[in-house]
Amino acid sequence: MQRKMVIIAGGGFAGVHIARHLDEDLFDILLIDKVNHHMFQPLFYQVATSQLEPSSISFPLRKIFQNKKNIQIRLAEVSRVEPDTNTLITSIGDFSYDYLVLATGCKTNFFGNDDLQKNTLSLKSTYDAIKIRNEVLQGFEDLLSAKEYEKEYLLNIVIVGAGPTGVELAGAFAEIKKHILPKDFPLLDLKDLKIILLEGGPHTLNSMSDKAKIASEKYLCKMGVEVRKNVFVKTFDGKTVILNDGSTIKSRKVIWTAGIAGNPVKGISEESILKNGRIKVDRFNCALGYKNIFAVGDLAYMETPKYRNGHPQVANVAINQARNLARNLKAILKNKPLKEYEYKNLGTMATIGRNKAVVDLPFMRFKGYFAWLIWMFLHLMLILSVRNKLIIFINWAWSYISRDTSLRLILKDPDTSR
Repeated sequence: MQRKMVIIAGGGFAGVHIARHLDEDLFDILLIDKVNHHMFQPLFYQVATSQLEPSSISFPLRKIFQNKKNIQIRLAEVSRVEPDTNTLITSIGDFSYDYLVLATGCKTNFFGNDDLQKNTLSLKSTYDAIKIRNEVLQGFEDLLSAKEYEKEYLLNIVIVGAGPTGVELAGAFAEIKKHILPKDFPLLDLKDLKIILLEGGPHTLNSMSDKAKIASEKYLCKMGVEVRKNVFVKTFDGKTVILNDGSTIKSRKVIWTAGIAGNPVKGISEESILKNGRIKVDRFNCALGYKNIFAVGDLAYMETPKYRNGHPQVANVAINQARNLARNLKAILKNKPLKEYEYKNLGTMATIGRNKAVVDLPFMRFKGYFAWLIWMFLHLMLILSVRNKLIIFINWAWSYISRDTSLRLILKDPDTSR
């Protein structure tokens, strides 16, 4: 049997796992991404808050697949797909495929507000995490020489969106304020430093259980985070946040975690794409209207009896959709029945800080120290390499013992004026 060419666009959880599980005897694989590494997104916030180095949660694609002779990797931007000719157009040339798997994930959703897109910091890539770390650390440095009228802008760190990422960022910054900054900046008066978490809904962690919502908010408030609920950001000009209730917040550091949108490829029929950018797929992850184009992970919108509004955009969904699609592509070539995908929810969790986390499992819900240990263990298990598991574990252990890290580096060109 002649080997079929599968092109995978995107090296996230879904893209990496389908490449790893496709039968090497049946498929040649071309994996295309605009960056040369897989990123462990659940720990971006720890890079942004100086708890981990970027290399700890980033994995070069060529290293991951160096023993897979049927996989080629290309660093390129995907421009569009031409379904009629089975061609993918990229920044480095055109590639033909038998099967195309779109795993391009999501991007930050600014809901059409250009000012927010221009002036806020997002957290969807390793580069974004480094940029947040740079900007926040530079802000503390600037405080040392700032004039009095400038200080309020530098003393407010605003985080928009109280989902897991926003909550985890707020908790981490609160711990930095308490344990790190007094040692690093003994001359600064930090009593006026505020970490402000804005949420448009009635609770923090709105997608989790009531117990998790209540516990996370109590943890944050006890740590000194100012939580404002039922408020929306209308605009931000780089200095002042304007809210829907007319109030304002002076700040130069606004981190936007309030929404995501699918990142579809041009050339896919508009009838197959929702307003939020996700591609409608059937139970086999085949894009509606196509026979050999598939979408997996955060990009895919699949309605099932258990999830009539689509699956949650989490790593577990992406990984298992990819594995199921790999089996189904083999089944297609073998003329065997295909298996429909359904998400089995193993639970959700979020950490708020040292010894503070919330975990929702199908059979129980709990919080506190044990939840925090579970969160750390499961995230370590998802890390790809043994080396990185050890590095992260050592960093976490040292941080726990010392309440400190040595990773507070501002990494940017010192000759570039701010």
